[in-house]
Amino acid sequence: MKFFIDNWTLFAIAIASAAMLLWPVVSRGARAGGLTANEAVMLMNREKAVVIDVCETAEFANGHVVGAKNIPLSQLEAKLAGTVKNKSTPLVMVCASGMRSNRAVSIATKLGYEKALSLSGGMGAWREASLPVEKG
Repeated sequence: MKFFIDNWTLFAIAIASAAMLLWPVVSRGARAGGLTANEAVMLMNREKAVVIDVCETAEFANGHVVGAKNIPLSQLEAKLAGTVKNKSTPLVMVCASGMRSNRAVSIATKLGYEKALSLSGGMGAWREASLPVEKG
């Protein structure tokens, strides 16, 4: 115990260092396992990833990733297998902000899809990266 009391500053520094090392992991929170818009484009181009937009139909019509397939989150479990038959195909889940797409990743993983990832920041991040948006 005397060692701890005599060296309290070293322990304080160690705890502060650990907190700084863990901060990026903690701050990402729900984004863990997510993709940036540019990473999503690379995955689409290199590995022929399928983009699944889990927004409601009206949101989808207002603007979506070019070539995205619309399956609202409430219907994802029932319709994903019919839309993407090969479970080793990479999936990029997209919604308006990235929250619903994180849930969609969980559903796709539960259904056996090997590589389902969420677009961090959703369509907002996609537009911010000045990537093409399709309407209708």
